[in-house]
Amino acid sequence: MIQGPEKAQIQNLFTGIAPGYDLANDLITFGMARGWRKKLVTWSGAKPGDKVLDCATGTGDLAFDFKKKVGDAGQVLATDFCQGMLDQAPEKARTLDLDVTFEWADVTQLKYEDHQFDCTSIAYGIRNVEDPVKALKEMARVTKPGGVVMILETGRSQWALMQWGFDFYFKNVVPILGGAVTGDSSAYKYLNKSSKNFPCREEFLALMKQAQSFSKCEYKSLLGGASFLYKGIVQ
Repeated sequence: MIQGPEKAQIQNLFTGIAPGYDLANDLITFGMARGWRKKLVTWSGAKPGDKVLDCATGTGDLAFDFKKKVGDAGQVLATDFCQGMLDQAPEKARTLDLDVTFEWADVTQLKYEDHQFDCTSIAYGIRNVEDPVKALKEMARVTKPGGVVMILETGRSQWALMQWGFDFYFKNVVPILGGAVTGDSSAYKYLNKSSKNFPCREEFLALMKQAQSFSKCEYKSLLGGASFLYKGIVQ
């Protein structure tokens, strides 16, 4: 069983960095995370009129990408259990003129009825919950049979030299960049540590299979393993 961090720790961490989170994320990923979120939406197969739940939405970026895809006929509900992050999102939605609903919710204890959504997603959040398998079960529970659960998460490269480069960058550069923008370099040291210790590729697919909620699970590698997209078809 994978045991994630305590809820209070994550809530405090993300509340502290929320005001500068977007800028720091763009700097750290050189803007690539924006493209990876769009790849998730495309691979999900979301279409106009679909109903989407985005968990651990943060400041709402993935939810906004989904809303652009499902259109006015579709619905996007974006949730997070860190109110400080969630507070940043409504103003962004107004600026983008996108109708997205934001609610506080814990992905391991979703308050929604079974089989409500065509797609349920989480980007860079599954490693920050106490029980990732429980979160996957909950995401699948609220998704319609035949619908999809989509995950974007950090990973490790299979190539030693590339992984050395990733390790050096995230250990030595990311805390400086993140700290400069948010004032909290320790938060980015934690995020680096959590990334290194979290399962990826087949190891993460094994977690999805533990949830016993999917008829098929697969993944795609991004930038040689810097991040991964995962897709589960709900049974």
